[in-house]
Amino acid sequence: MKYYITTPIYYPNSSPHIGTAYTTIAADAMARLRRMKGDDVYFLTGTDENAQKIVRTAENAGVDPHTYVDGIVKRFRELWELLQISNDDFIRTTEDRHAKVVQYIFNRLYEQGDIYKSEYEGWYCTPCETFWTENKLVDGKCPNPDCGREVELLKEESYFFKMSKYQDRLLKHIHENPDFIQPLSRRNEMIKFIEGGLEDLCVSRTTFNWGIKVPFDPKHVVYVWLDALINYISALGYPDGENYQKYWPAEVHLMGKDIVRFHSIIWPITLMALDVPLPEKVFGHGWFLNREGGKISKSRGNVQDSFELIRRYGPDPIRYFLLREMQFGMDGTYSEDDLVERLNSDLANDLGNFVSRTLAMIVKYNQGKVPVPGTDTILEKELKELSLLVKNGTEAKMLDCDPAGALEFVWQYVSRCNKYVDETAPWTLAKDPANKERLDTVLYTFVEAIRILGILCAPFMPGVPEKLKPLLGTEGLFNDWEQAARWNIIQPGTVIQKGDPIFPRIDISVYTGEESKESAGQEKQKTESKEGKQIMQEGAKDISKEMVPLKEEITIDEFGKMDLRVVKVLRAEKVEKADKLLRLEVEMGNEIRTIVSGIAQHYAPDDLVGKKVILVANLKPAKLRGIESQGMILAASHNGELEVLSVSKDIPTGAQVK
Repeated sequence: MKYYITTPIYYPNSSPHIGTAYTTIAADAMARLRRMKGDDVYFLTGTDENAQKIVRTAENAGVDPHTYVDGIVKRFRELWELLQISNDDFIRTTEDRHAKVVQYIFNRLYEQGDIYKSEYEGWYCTPCETFWTENKLVDGKCPNPDCGREVELLKEESYFFKMSKYQDRLLKHIHENPDFIQPLSRRNEMIKFIEGGLEDLCVSRTTFNWGIKVPFDPKHVVYVWLDALINYISALGYPDGENYQKYWPAEVHLMGKDIVRFHSIIWPITLMALDVPLPEKVFGHGWFLNREGGKISKSRGNVQDSFELIRRYGPDPIRYFLLREMQFGMDGTYSEDDLVERLNSDLANDLGNFVSRTLAMIVKYNQGKVPVPGTDTILEKELKELSLLVKNGTEAKMLDCDPAGALEFVWQYVSRCNKYVDETAPWTLAKDPANKERLDTVLYTFVEAIRILGILCAPFMPGVPEKLKPLLGTEGLFNDWEQAARWNIIQPGTVIQKGDPIFPRIDISVYTGEESKESAGQEKQKTESKEGKQIMQEGAKDISKEMVPLKEEITIDEFGKMDLRVVKVLRAEKVEKADKLLRLEVEMGNEIRTIVSGIAQHYAPDDLVGKKVILVANLKPAKLRGIESQGMILAASHNGELEVLSVSKDIPTGAQVK
């Protein structure tokens, strides 16, 4: 099957930020998965350069527009390369191939009577490239909630496109094709907008010269929204190009929710006027917001340097975080603290630790060679059945443009693989030679599970397969999506190696100069290995020796610095978008404290209410998911089981533990 996916073309008025990066990464993940399925993919991105605000930005920078946009476009290309974006084409609206198609279309629409000349007077917002009627202004300013800036009254001769002529036809198409505009909230919004009545669209300007000239009236330049949207077919060589014949219509136009109106109204009406098939889906994802709820955008001046983030954490972690945090149809929240917490929890602890400790066990227990497996038990059968469900579920979510939902499926498998290690306890099997066949089956299952995880992660984090190839001692295992549900692929006898952790833990203090947001106690809650830290460091370890101290000895005076108190849990609830965290309110004498604890996979909130537990009361507060945690609850863990330490006698809250 062919698969044509596009991002919007971005304004090159400044360097790309994380919101821009999200759209491109999401489209890239969808394109990569379809290629792995064997589809014929064409993935387009690019830059929208024919805008008045480009001229003004260049003037403020003291350079001509061409020089200015060339420099910014270079930054876009560099960022996409760093993020391993696999686009097949990059379209610039200043290219001749685009200008020729725009002029061809403008001329055709004019000749068939869909474009006419008149005079326009209206309020124009340069940053939004949008005209507004006076009754739409808010306090005399741009009504766009992400803008709100000054507008200027413009009166000029213009050409207009008869949008109203196609209003009923567009509504009919939307009602007959419920997937055309997604998610549902955007679809309902667009239907309401169209039903309110469409005005004819101003499609040319005469007050500046930067842009594509109207072919029969060169004092006019084509207005940005007609010009820009045509890129989706000009890049393919419309009307006669081979790629146009092969790939149009697009399967997905992916973009932020603020420009859905242009793509789901102006663009399909333009195509209807040209008698060109409409794209299958226009999908408008949410915005990334800061913790205070404001949109992260260039105009608000609160963007984070994408290049610096990649330098700090690497492309795969950035890709993973952005894709995981943008829930389907909703806005996402970004902060660097949340980024580090997610990477340490999901990538370092869950995925990275599973790979490290299981490969280390093969090195220790079978001299680094993949063993011949024996007979499967119910545990292996369950893992194999789950791999098929996860592969299909991940694929279905990606077809719905939901990378976050897809990654939730993948991490179900990561979690089950870690549980499989605890259930099979290879460190115990290794004690008795009679268990050799069972141990070999478990070790072989580890290798196959790592291979499958490499396939499942590949669309989202293309660097993961590259890290796993040398560890598994073989090439070409991660390109076929169907292999994520097949087993017994890696040949027994293959030599593997433990290697360095594929995702080492991150200490944010290295970059901020501040104390790490995760205290030593909180890090213990997220222990890298259920069998103890030394299992990951040394490969595997006799579980009976797990109680040997893992850290250097301390004095009684050092221990005395810890203030342990009895507290009572008054309220408990899950932390939004955090699988492992509970938010607790606890009573300590006359004081109420908020605690964030990583025990959500072991306790339902109601299980803790009323319990008296032990709190490290003088631990320096730390923010987790934007919530300040004022201490740490003590818990004991072993072989995947965890129990909060509690007090059974009627000891008052606030009492000191000695």
